Amino acid sequence: MAKQATQGGNGSAESQELVRRLTLEIRSLNVCLEDFLHVRAESLGISGTQLAILMAVTDLDKDGGAPAGVVAKLMKVDPSFITLHSKALEKVGFVRRKPGVRDARVVQLSLTDKARKRLANIAAQQEELDQFVFGELGIDGLTRLSSRLAGLRKRLERARLKAELDTGAVSARGRGRR
Repeated sequence: MAKQATQGGNGSAESQELVRRLTLEIRSLNVCLEDFLHVRAESLGISGTQLAILMAVTDLDKDGGAPAGVVAKLMKVDPSFITLHSKALEKVGFVRRKPGVRDARVVQLSLTDKARKRLANIAAQQEELDQFVFGELGIDGLTRLSSRLAGLRKRLERARLKAELDTGAVSARGRGRR
């Protein structure tokens, strides 16, 4: 769609309108996903941010945990943000924090058995909801959509960097990664 939108002529009113509508739809999807995350997190007694951290640790945990810095990069947040929330998750018994084997300054995060059990309890409900929301796309459709969205995200990140270089301004996300 983005390719078609820009082929109508550089900066044409029609292509600008399509890009604006696409941007609004993506922002609306983000709000819906965040709201959904908060509902699921509430059932576990944690915040949406903390559930996102648990999900990231689940994806990244390779024999001994996931480095907090890698979790921060995946979530595109400052490492101190992960430190703050992982300590809260440790207090409620969902995360284990331990020094890295090679470098004790690196904090490894891993899920506790309690967290795994609680996440497993909501997994069946999540699967049903995923089918309701994404089922009509099928595996191939989801794969294509995911790939296109990832490509769009990468182009947007490059465009942000170019805009920062052109204007000398730095985005909040740009500052957080430096």
